[in-house]
Parts: sequence; C-alpha cells; structure tokens
Amino acid sequence: MTKVLEFESAIEFIANINEHKDCLMSQDSNQENPAALWFNIDIPKGHLLKNGDRVRITVEKL
Repeated sequence: MTKVLEFESAIEFIANINEHKDCLMSQDSNQENPAALWFNIDIPKGHLLKNGDRVRITVEKL
C-alpha cells in the first residue's frame, strides 16, 4: 500500500444518516487557509466518537 495523504483534524459535526451509519464532518467553511484539508465520511454506528474529538485521516492506494 502507498500512503497518499495523512492529516489530523477535529470532528466538527456528526450527522445521523440512517439506522446503520453516521457521517463525520470537518470543513473549512471560511476558506481563510486555501490549503486546509477537510473530510466528510460515512462510518458505521457504534463508533463512540463525538464533536471535538481529534481523528487522523489516512488515504492509501491499494
């Protein structure tokens, strides 16, 4: 596997998608830093995460 990207960020918002999954989000809404990275990813329920928790996002090519 080749790592393409890795960054850390706080979860800003968790949306309830349905009975099976939630969506974790962190977005740069003001674009003050055009290099800022953000995420929006669905994950299975039961994750125990909350707003403000810091997470690491990793993207790897398989």
